[in-house]
Amino acid sequence: MIIFGTKGYIYQLAILTLVCGQCGNPSAHTLRKRVSKFTLFFVPLFPYSTKHYTQCTFCGVEHQVPNEQAEQLLAQSASQAQQGVGQQHGANPFARGAQGGQGGQGGGGNPFSQGGQGQQPGQGGNPYQR
Repeated sequence: MIIFGTKGYIYQLAILTLVCGQCGNPSAHTLRKRVSKFTLFFVPLFPYSTKHYTQCTFCGVEHQVPNEQAEQLLAQSASQAQQGVGQQHGANPFARGAQGGQGGQGGGGNPFSQGGQGQQPGQGGNPYQR
């Protein structure tokens, strides 16, 4: 007896800010790739179908995107990420250094800490620990 079939895989490639064609809101859209693979004895062997989709996070509608446009959106996402890293450096609202030195941790500390209470080296730093 030979057991064969198909299995689908979904890969999230990027998150983009686009204007939705359905609801008209500028919102985040996830760019996803669906790959269907032929399986033999439950082992995926080769892909036979690849499709790209975008999904609006505001209204939830999905649109199929041609492969060329998906590659352009992926390149746009990568360029936005590179520009965002340069502009956002030091603008973390949770960083302790940006809030007037609270907590005594320098930068990038825990946003849920109590502003330095229980943070001495000998006490462990966990507010729930006795």
